[in-house]
Amino acid sequence: MTAAQSAPAAWPRPSAPLRSRVVYAAAHVVPVVGSDTTPGGRVDIDWDATLGYRRDIWSYGLGVADAMDTAQRGMGLDWPAAKELVERSSADARAVGGAIACGAGTDQLDLATLPEGERGLEAVLAAYREQLEVVTGAGATVILMASRALAKTARSADDYLRVYGTLLDECPSPVVLHWLGPMFDPALTGYWGSTDVPTATDTVLQLIERNTAKVDGIKVSLLDAAHEKDLRARLPEGVRLYTGDDYNYPELVVGDGTAHSDALLGIFAAIYPVASAAVQALDAGDDRRAHDLLASTQELARHVFEPPTFHYKTGIAFLSWLNGRQPGFSLVGGLHAGRSVPHLVTLHRLAAEAGLLVDPDLAEHRLSAYLLTQGVGA
Repeated sequence: MTAAQSAPAAWPRPSAPLRSRVVYAAAHVVPVVGSDTTPGGRVDIDWDATLGYRRDIWSYGLGVADAMDTAQRGMGLDWPAAKELVERSSADARAVGGAIACGAGTDQLDLATLPEGERGLEAVLAAYREQLEVVTGAGATVILMASRALAKTARSADDYLRVYGTLLDECPSPVVLHWLGPMFDPALTGYWGSTDVPTATDTVLQLIERNTAKVDGIKVSLLDAAHEKDLRARLPEGVRLYTGDDYNYPELVVGDGTAHSDALLGIFAAIYPVASAAVQALDAGDDRRAHDLLASTQELARHVFEPPTFHYKTGIAFLSWLNGRQPGFSLVGGLHAGRSVPHLVTLHRLAAEAGLLVDPDLAEHRLSAYLLTQGVGA
């Protein structure tokens, strides 16, 4: 065991459902070892490892947010594979009594051939409807994902209000809206009709105020705690703010005693035992311990999500592999190559310091094997 490692923490699983926060971990998918993971290759998912990972998250009392950007929607995971993921994961959730929310988007559309103007907006609506039918049919909560196709087609905030307003009117139950910033996906620059965040925020609030009964909450991933707090204070009563801020989640989730955010976070797929312990502390009225627990993982999270932020999935998969949750270190679409060797070595150290290595000896062995293949020490 290296000096950086500490003994694995015994993170307690909850004995009752978590109460004080609604918390989802956005989970990744695991490809079959030896399958074609080159960009554009056929998606071949290791279902045992992929679903087993979700069962472990559920065992800690967290919900799973599936078929999201963490699962590489539009970044290696195509719509047919995402559809199967939604159906399989939702069935598993029912079997174990776990909470699940799944992304419905428009990634079956080819942006290169997407029509402009009215025809383009109608194509976006049709694509959303197809995916909404799958998610609602699977029994999952809908996350209405940000759409690259809508970002390309919309010419004004009114186009966003029209498309989302139509979909919300048609949805049978409240959904989670999804505001993903360009640091996570540059194709979403100018979402909600403006690159000016305050202007875009006004559009989002207008949409929510018109459709409050159909909006469970909004996930915001802009990595701006001050903006999130401001938006949170302006939301209609009963509409949740699900933080997607993988930098500042301790202060946002714990809150200030009067207001807090719920959570739908990619980093919670890496730190879910600690996240569970923190919400258990909140349930017990111990806000300070909850904050200290989440803060103990903050350096790791900021490292995993450092720019270029959209490569964060590499770190999620690497930690999963170090912990024996998947047989090989790989991601669909080849995104396991998104980070450098020094970055992943540091990730190992930070995970160890946070007590997040399930079996430090296994993690050390796998790290050594990885370094050997990269020529370190050769």
